[in-house]
Parts: sequence; structure tokens; C-alpha cells
Amino acid sequence: MNVFTATDILLPQGVELEKWAVIACDQFTSDREYWQRVQTLVADSPSALYLILPEAELGSVQESEKVTSINNAMLRYLEEGLFRLYPNCYIYVERTLLDGSVRPGLLGAVDLESYDYHHGSVSPIRATERTVLERIPPRQRIRQDAALELPHVLMLCDDDQKMLIEPIAAIRDTLPKLYDVELMEQGGRVQGWLVCGDIADAFNQRFQAFCDGVEEKYADLPGAAVTLAVGDGNHSLATAKSCYEALKASNPDIDFTNHPARYSLVELENIHDPSLVFAPIHRIVTQVDADALLAALDNICANEGYPVEWVVGDRCGVVYLDRSRGELAVAVLQEFLDAWLQKNPGEIDYIHGDDEVRTLAGQENSVGFLLPPMEKHQLFRGVISGGALPRKTFSMGHAREKRYYLEGRRIK
Repeated sequence: MNVFTATDILLPQGVELEKWAVIACDQFTSDREYWQRVQTLVADSPSALYLILPEAELGSVQESEKVTSINNAMLRYLEEGLFRLYPNCYIYVERTLLDGSVRPGLLGAVDLESYDYHHGSVSPIRATERTVLERIPPRQRIRQDAALELPHVLMLCDDDQKMLIEPIAAIRDTLPKLYDVELMEQGGRVQGWLVCGDIADAFNQRFQAFCDGVEEKYADLPGAAVTLAVGDGNHSLATAKSCYEALKASNPDIDFTNHPARYSLVELENIHDPSLVFAPIHRIVTQVDADALLAALDNICANEGYPVEWVVGDRCGVVYLDRSRGELAVAVLQEFLDAWLQKNPGEIDYIHGDDEVRTLAGQENSVGFLLPPMEKHQLFRGVISGGALPRKTFSMGHAREKRYYLEGRRIK
């Protein structure tokens, strides 16, 4: 079973790539003006915009009509020969981010037989955060009849030895360059190089060695080891999995060993690359008796525990959460808050910035919690020992730094 493998990749040819590449559909969901600007820029040019449904429009009265239009556009682009096929390959990708740092990755396919998004999964590929099952059916309606997939999933590996992607980065200038695009709407820049032949074979050997060492790497933990974890695009990958399972169920006599729907295109990234930053997502609880909540929180504290700063009005302090209750401070805190709010009044929200938390905690009957940054080595350990992490555990970069649709792959 090839957890991550080379595949047949499509790239548009003879088009303006600056108008082709658009950001992941799950970004700017409350900002219709963003997508209107994109529409104005693209106009009648061939574009990935016409092959996706921005989630800002999910559930709209035009959804069914737009899904039909997407499916037709995919077929039309294929019939017109708009894509060039690169068979059995990877693409090495470098994304220049807003701060000038460069985030490397490797585009390939994951085997959906190796992935399970359900809570309690022991599969080699797992979600980092719990999947909201209700979010899958609307996305299935988009994918189930689609001829193509365009990837925005970022898949993570815990490669502290830097044996997978970094050797390819070291020889990138010897590889055929496929694209170099300035991305719209202040998205930065992305470049891609073809990885095939002997270089792809060498990567496959390194990846197999990496997989062989996973069990030993996490031998001190009680749960089943994780080979790859979904960083961004969890519900997109869950949709690919659910569509694949539905296809198998409705076609029991078909051999799906090499069926294109068995795989999904993703970009593999190493959590230990310095460009990959895990920003904490803080908590604010409103309409609550803050002092009573803090008094109860004291019951799950311990000396030398996880430090978490709290803010109530102009007061602040630090609690030390018992490390024996979980691998991550956010997991310990979220479990406590969920239990508290089941029995007491209060509303919880998830906030990215420190200053925003302090401002909101200045409101009456509110308490803010500023979580420490998650250490990179804690991510996989947290998933292994506790299952999928609590909702809103961490954020990978700014909205404009999410993956743009550029490459594609046939799934029918």
C-alpha cells in the first residue's frame, strides 16, 4: 500500500497562469467582495475559478446550477486540450509567503485506503482535528460527478531528519521548471519543478525508509503511529474519501486497485521546515462567571504544568495545567471548557491574535485564555496519544498563504 506516491498530474498550458491560479475554496467564506474581485480579474479567461465552488457560495440557491457548470467546464477544458499531462511524477513546489520566507513542498497522491477521518482512527494517514461530518455531504455534491480534482490539501510529515523533501530542494536547479507564478490578491509567488525518473525513484526509497521507521519513532506512545497528518483541507480530503467509499459500495464488482478515485492529490510538507509556523488559536469565554470558572480550573492544575495566561478585565495571571491530562495545553483546556459549559452558562469563541483576546476579555463577564505556541514535535504525538486534536488547535499561516489551485488530476 503506497501511502504517498507519484501520479499523473495535469497542468494548464497556453493560459495566463496569474488568472488561472485561485486560492482554496474554503478561504474568505464571509468576504464575498474577495471572490467578486477574483471574478472581475479572471473575466472570460480560462481559470480554476470555474472548476471550483467557493464555500462563500455553498448552500446558495445557485449551488446546483454552479455545480453543473463546474462539471461542464472540466469536460470542456479536457476536450479543448487545455491541459498537458505529466505522467507518473511529483512536482516540487516552493511558495514565497507574505514575509518573504519560502515554504517547500512535494505534490503527489495519497492512497485513500490509508486514510480514515473518523474519530478513533488508527490509519497511517489521519486528520489533525476532528472532522465535522455534517460538512461532508454538501462537498460530495460537488465532487461526485467531477472529472477532475484540484488540490488544496496540505499534508504534513514529522521528518525531523529532513530526509524526504530537502534532498529534492538541494537539486531543484537541475530539474525541469514547470511554472513560476505571481499569485493574485497578494498571495505571493509559487514555483514548481518536475520530479520524475531516477529522482522520483530515489524519493520513493527514502519515503519507504521513513515509513519503516514510524513505529519505532513513536514507540513510547500508547496509540497507533501516524505516518502523515492533514494540516489544511481536512474536509476536502474527507470528501474525497467518502466519494471513493460510495463509489466502491455502488460498484462491488469493479477492481479499484488502480482506480484514479482511490487517490487524492495533496502537497506534502515537513513540519520541521522553518517556514511552517503553527500559530496558537486562543479561547475567549463570554457571558460567564469568570471567577467561578477560574476557581474550577484550579482543580486541573499542577506544578510545572502547561502555562496558560488568563485575562479578566484589567486582571491577568497564569495557570499551569496538569501535563498528565494530555500531550497539549489546548487539549487539556478545551476538555475542561467543554465540560464546564455543559453545566454552566457561557459562550466560547476562538481568536487568533493576543491583542484581540485582551480586548475581548475586557468585556463584562468574560475571560480570555492565551495558549502557548504548539511545539512542532507535539503535533503527531498529540494525534497519536489523544486521537484528532481539539477543534481550532492551531493555524498554519495567514488566509492568503493557503494553497492556490494550479495543478489538477483526473479522477474519472
